[in-house]
Amino acid sequence: MTSSAPLLPALTALAAEKESAQVTDWAARIGWVVGLGLFVALVYWLMREGWKWRGTLQGDLPELPTAPDEPGAARLTMSGRYHGSTTAGQWLDRIVAHGLGTRSRVELTLTDAGLDVVRPGATDFFVPAGALREALLGKGIAGKVLTEGGLLVVTWQHGDKLIDSGFRSDHAAEHTEWVEAINSMIKNNTTEGAER
Repeated sequence: MTSSAPLLPALTALAAEKESAQVTDWAARIGWVVGLGLFVALVYWLMREGWKWRGTLQGDLPELPTAPDEPGAARLTMSGRYHGSTTAGQWLDRIVAHGLGTRSRVELTLTDAGLDVVRPGATDFFVPAGALREALLGKGIAGKVLTEGGLLVVTWQHGDKLIDSGFRSDHAAEHTEWVEAINSMIKNNTTEGAER
């Protein structure tokens, strides 16, 4: 009993010094949340204005062609994703005019007339066979980086601009077949044009 006697006054003094926990300062917390919300809104608005400005700068790009009424029999079809279009050879120079910058699902159909690009929820377009320049396997376009060969990149002429458009099939093994078919079609069109 003698050993606990000196502890009793110390514990009593410690209990008397205890204070209640700080009460949350709701005004300060709400102020921070509102300030953060305004900052995020400002950043979003600036990004949107930059996107619109880029579209304005690319306003000289002609309207996108649409598919002909009778495009012919399908050589190949593919379902997947459209990842965007850029200036050819410059995979970070995104083209946003006419909806080309909008990522979306895609249904591709290759016919003798060209490449039909159907995008649910975005602008469809058609690349005539004579405008196709090259197809290759890539790994990145417009800020999207995938594994090597994970992207089908189709280069085509639109007005006086060469454009790279990136597509990813739901079944990546199809990419090689598409590259061969498009490049074969380009070679045949070039040979036929030279013979005329």
